[in-house]
Amino acid sequence: MAVSDIPLIRELLARCTFPEPDRSRPPPPVTCALSGGTDSSALVALAAAAGCAVTAVHVHHGLRPSADHDATSAAAIAARLDVTFRVEHADLHDGPNLEARAREVRHRILGPGALFGHTADDQAETTLLAMLRGSGSSGLSAIRPGPTHPILALRRADTRRLCDALDLPTVTDPTNTDPRFRRNRVRHEVLPLLADVADRDPVPLLTRIADLVRDDDDFLAHLSGTIDPTDAQALCAAPLPLARRAIRRWLTRDGYPPDSAAVTRVLAVADGSAIGCEVAGIGRIRRTNQRLRVEAPDGRTGA
Repeated sequence: MAVSDIPLIRELLARCTFPEPDRSRPPPPVTCALSGGTDSSALVALAAAAGCAVTAVHVHHGLRPSADHDATSAAAIAARLDVTFRVEHADLHDGPNLEARAREVRHRILGPGALFGHTADDQAETTLLAMLRGSGSSGLSAIRPGPTHPILALRRADTRRLCDALDLPTVTDPTNTDPRFRRNRVRHEVLPLLADVADRDPVPLLTRIADLVRDDDDFLAHLSGTIDPTDAQALCAAPLPLARRAIRRWLTRDGYPPDSAAVTRVLAVADGSAIGCEVAGIGRIRRTNQRLRVEAPDGRTGA
């Protein structure tokens, strides 16, 4: 029996968002991140069953004693699923912000458009982590559904069932239980406590919150797109939520927007209650003839 004929595969694919196959064209090529865990292994299996031309890429961080074993297991999984496989090595060292640095390395190595095995459980955790940071609607929107997250509607229980059904030699990442990472504490402590308090599984509730907030966030982003953030008068005349969004859009660098305190300072420059202000990583914001401009640290100016 072909993998795509397994009933569980058909059941799970109905909830995924892989590219639709077109028999008149070659299979769509996709790059899948394959750590060797159950989620990424299920991602590769489902992508292959969906008719994609899969290249599975294992990023070897070299941080754990089991790193070589994980790479070997990932290769065995790819061979079992009959997909192209390669290992990419990353120069990464333990220390502060390890999760964020590892994520950035993976995205850089895998390139734009790569597929990741995030599930609904990851979505719920990301929403809770955004709450703990005091994020606004953009952060609470969590992981944006789309082509790069095709199994986001599945649960971890689904990926485990699939890997067991296919007898895939998956590995367990010991860092997934390390309490120094906040996500792990949310996963193993906060979510079980919420389930006990609510007397129900909180994951569907949190993913629904993310979906609702994302729709609102997209609508407000559309409205704020009509505001010129360098026009001080336009900023002052706009509703405050839209003015804030216009400023964040203007001053976002490398995907990182300014924090709320910096946005408030820029608004003070726009309404004349401040002569100028500093925005970390950007420079000094000043107003001349009702226009805002950025003075970079080297003295250059620009809109």
